[in-house]
Amino acid sequence: MAAATRAFSSATLAFKASKATKDGASAPRMAVASKKASLGMKAALGGAKVGAQQKAQRVQKASKTVSMAATVSNGIDAETAKTGGGGQRVMIIGGDGYCGWATALHLSNKGYEVAIVDSLIRRHMDAQCGTQTLTPIASIHDRVAKWKEITGKEIALHIGDICDYEFFSEAVKGFMPDAMVHFGEQRSAPYSMLNRSKGVFTQTNNVMGTINTLYAIKDYAPECHLVKLGTMGEYGTPNIDIEEGYITITHNGRTDTLPYPKQASSWYHLSKVHDSHNMHFASRCWNIRTTDLNQGVVYGVKTEETTMDPMLINRLDYDGIFGTALNRFVIQAAVDHPLTVYGKGGQTRGFLDIRDTVRCLELAIANPADFGEMRVFNQFTEQFSVNQLAELITTQGKLIGLDPKTISVPNPRWEKEEHYYNAKNTSLLKLGLEPHLLSDALVDSLMNFAMEYKDRVDYKQILPAVDWQKRVEGAKAPVSAQ
Repeated sequence: MAAATRAFSSATLAFKASKATKDGASAPRMAVASKKASLGMKAALGGAKVGAQQKAQRVQKASKTVSMAATVSNGIDAETAKTGGGGQRVMIIGGDGYCGWATALHLSNKGYEVAIVDSLIRRHMDAQCGTQTLTPIASIHDRVAKWKEITGKEIALHIGDICDYEFFSEAVKGFMPDAMVHFGEQRSAPYSMLNRSKGVFTQTNNVMGTINTLYAIKDYAPECHLVKLGTMGEYGTPNIDIEEGYITITHNGRTDTLPYPKQASSWYHLSKVHDSHNMHFASRCWNIRTTDLNQGVVYGVKTEETTMDPMLINRLDYDGIFGTALNRFVIQAAVDHPLTVYGKGGQTRGFLDIRDTVRCLELAIANPADFGEMRVFNQFTEQFSVNQLAELITTQGKLIGLDPKTISVPNPRWEKEEHYYNAKNTSLLKLGLEPHLLSDALVDSLMNFAMEYKDRVDYKQILPAVDWQKRVEGAKAPVSAQ
């Protein structure tokens, strides 16, 4: 073990040297760093007690890392991302979920070797809460089997919980990913606010799972790039512009660039804040590379891959726990129910099409962060208030024969209903993202699906389901968010 530790340290130093090329390191120096990385990894493999098959995988992995060292230090341009994954191995945690499933198919279709890790807990939560997706989805085993039947491409499955480190570390050692995409968290703010147990579960599951991914990379795949889904909700709604992850400030005559202040408004959003802090620490402490994608509200069912066969269709959540305002409005319009605007309707957020989500992930993987860096991208393409969404759906609905009406209902959430909101989102655009706009995609990506499956609508699910400020009888009212 001592020999392996020394070898790992040697390899880490070599990676640091490779990173220095951005500051003017020469090609010969780069070659020396690559040679050190190769020798270090081989020594570690020789000293470790591993099986013959796993040993061969790691030797192959070390050789691949050396050959790509110059490319890793400078990233891959956006044009390269359009041509395919080139056999890169991507592990998608939470690959049975809404964003994860679409991303798994997209990357597989682009030539990446994909493995899904998922506990399938999202399906259990539907059973627990009495909710269901509007679109009928097949089991994960049937989904990947159909994908292989149609395309000839295989997606590996690892069914288990990343909070179980023994299971997860074995999955990582077996697959040896070049990149790890982390969607595998409890992702509903209302669910986290249902009661104490749901709030505790959300924080424990999300924070522990992310720490396990960081340890798995450090221990078994130190060259792996972690791309994690964060949320724009980490920032809250500050009365200043929202930068992409970091802000430069001058205080008492001194200037520094620091993580942007976070003002989360639910136990779920706070778990994402903790994740960001933990990633920032681990990136610097362990010299690993991470990208935090602060994503806005995603909409749409349709991607190139999910429309290849009905068994590949993605989920569409519209209920008061897992659904979004946009999904809820579309379903309400389809079944001739008034659009229920929470409160004043001035709540403004960033939005993006699911087709842009999968493209953003592809761009982030093809252009990895530097070793020792936590890079932050704000992942959205447009900003809308709730009232603007209702107006857009009313206009688009009338074009297909609907007559949507809008009503205001008491806001069950703890949030400002009127506020300033201006977030930056230039990084992914610079990498080559070409956005789909909601005004162009609404009917095709959402409303047609709502009309097709409207017989599956559960009317009890399209009204507010969770009061975020519910308290025991006799307790004092909290201070208003306004």
